[in-house]
Amino acid sequence: MSTTFAKSNVSGGVTVRRSEDRGRFDHGWLDTRHTFSFGQYRDPAFDRFRSLRVMNEDRVAPGRGFGAHPHRDMEIVSYVLDGALEHKDSLGNGEVLRPGEFQRISAGTGVVHSEFNPSPDEPVHFYQIWLLPDRDGLEPSYEQKRFDEAGRTDRLRLVASPDGADGSLTIHQDARIYLATLTPGASVTGELADGRYGWVQALRGSFMVAGETLGAGDGAAVSGLSSLEIASDDGAELLLFDLA
Repeated sequence: MSTTFAKSNVSGGVTVRRSEDRGRFDHGWLDTRHTFSFGQYRDPAFDRFRSLRVMNEDRVAPGRGFGAHPHRDMEIVSYVLDGALEHKDSLGNGEVLRPGEFQRISAGTGVVHSEFNPSPDEPVHFYQIWLLPDRDGLEPSYEQKRFDEAGRTDRLRLVASPDGADGSLTIHQDARIYLATLTPGASVTGELADGRYGWVQALRGSFMVAGETLGAGDGAAVSGLSSLEIASDDGAELLLFDLA
């Protein structure tokens, strides 16, 4: 499941994907950035990383959204940074996702859903993440959970895992997703077992990892490192993926 990344960006087991190098489309109602190939955007060098298939940063205008559309055989995780996102699906779920909350959709054999910005005046800013499932043909399911800021401040908070450990979302893949909010001057350390890979995504602010500085929107693939110290001078919010 590996991906060939641009060799010029490799340093000490870290391959950086800069925010400004991502695919971008501005549809008026939707301003979207694609870390990996998605829709009309194709980049053979950044098609996916391990089971991580999609990393989209979306901003949706007030009163607009994605109409009902189908998915299958994909684990879809969404996280709202600002605003609110209203979800409806063919399983009968109808929820509003707000900052600090994660949503997981296991599309499996097929699900139809819509995502809409219910605010009349505020945009919604969120990340949509897709992971390949460990097998096709799963029964479709939905899950949504809130993770308090106190539990993720200056620590890595597990928010998704194969077994739902520590109250995390349950995803059908050998992957774990951690969320951290770093205060100025703070650091966290992520551990990767032998043969594991990491992806770090900067959501807000900036931080140092393995000798690289990542700012908002930047991502980095990690291989061959057992320990990752992530340190921020001015404060940051980030996701860390532990991947098979």
